[in-house]
Amino acid sequence: MAKKTEDLKITDEQLKKLQEIINALNGATNRVGQIETQKHIIMHDITKMRVDLSDFQTKLEEEYGKVNINIENGAITEREDVEANTED
Repeated sequence: MAKKTEDLKITDEQLKKLQEIINALNGATNRVGQIETQKHIIMHDITKMRVDLSDFQTKLEEEYGKVNINIENGAITEREDVEANTED
């Protein structure tokens, strides 16, 4: 006669292996969540940095006009795509 379902039980070794796999999976899922949270924060920071850069570029343009600025040494050169000011 077959055992009743409520009488069936996996071995202690099988239970331990099953628990190890599930714990590892839960841990990996948790780490992915943490990484995604960090990614979200960094993406938010990048958006703010882009706004800051745009604001600062606007201020520089107000002071120096539409020019190229070398970010390594600060040298300013005329932009080829902008007509030179021709004030008499």
